[in-house]
Amino acid sequence: MGVLQDIVGGMLNGQAGPGSGGGGPPDLLQLVLGMLANNGQGSGLAGLVEQFRSAGMSEQVNSWVGSGRNLPVSPEQLQGAFGVDQMSQMAERMGLSTGDLSAQLSQMLPEAVDHFTPGGRMPEGGLGSLADLLGQLMRR
Repeated sequence: MGVLQDIVGGMLNGQAGPGSGGGGPPDLLQLVLGMLANNGQGSGLAGLVEQFRSAGMSEQVNSWVGSGRNLPVSPEQLQGAFGVDQMSQMAERMGLSTGDLSAQLSQMLPEAVDHFTPGGRMPEGGLGSLADLLGQLMRR
């Protein structure tokens, strides 16, 4: 079972839910899903994929979207893709150091992108809102 399923399983079993504070797994899940969602605050999954491609990580992000094995991404590569300012802002919002956040994101982000691109395809029109994505996870 992967990191994403572990967190969702814990949420379904009555452990802390999204927005519980403290930078725990449900908060990290909410952050990752927020990156993927088409919520008007960002460009969603397509924008995230493009951001990684622009940072020279096409091979990694293509593997996450594709149907094969997910290539790893290092915490340092994540910091390069998001930039120091964005990583610092996300880490502060999560109550984590940038090192801790990037280590956790390096585990969860590839799995989340893979999960929401079944069959190795980007969904047309994006993934929907954060609430839509949480609902999809809870049903699986």
